[in-house]
Amino acid sequence: MPTSLPVASKRCRSSLNGLRVQRGAGLIEVLVAVVILSIGLLGISFVQARALSNNNSSMGRSMAVVASYSILEAMRVDRDNAIAAALPYNGTVVANNCPTDVSTLANAQLSAWCVELRNRFSAVSTTTGTVNCNTTGICTITIQFDDSRGGAGLGTSTAEQVITRSAL
Repeated sequence: MPTSLPVASKRCRSSLNGLRVQRGAGLIEVLVAVVILSIGLLGISFVQARALSNNNSSMGRSMAVVASYSILEAMRVDRDNAIAAALPYNGTVVANNCPTDVSTLANAQLSAWCVELRNRFSAVSTTTGTVNCNTTGICTITIQFDDSRGGAGLGTSTAEQVITRSAL
């Protein structure tokens, strides 16, 4: 009978050693799982940030389309004058230097449109609006603005240009 006691105690020691080894392997597994989960969460946050950036860029282009239709509708009010030989609406307005001459309806509408561009985008020299109409009433409206909110990568241009072509 005394010989069976040492065998039982060896088994206990062996199982205790096995538990210690098993605990260490479990800790490493948890650590690897946390690292993988962290990388996944970083990837999700990057995708979310990129989606917000693209949403801002899309909003800027939508505002440019609305602004182009704004000047087209203003020109439709003054259609006869807009397609006259002098073409008073043709030209470029720059958001940081809006025209102040409002002596004619065309000048007043161009000045208001310039202020609209300045308020929607920014009062910098890269925010411009160009109107180019011919005597048949076909007009091309070009709006250029800085799209740095769009998250363009390094080495890419942040200038965005929206061109609208319509008949008065």
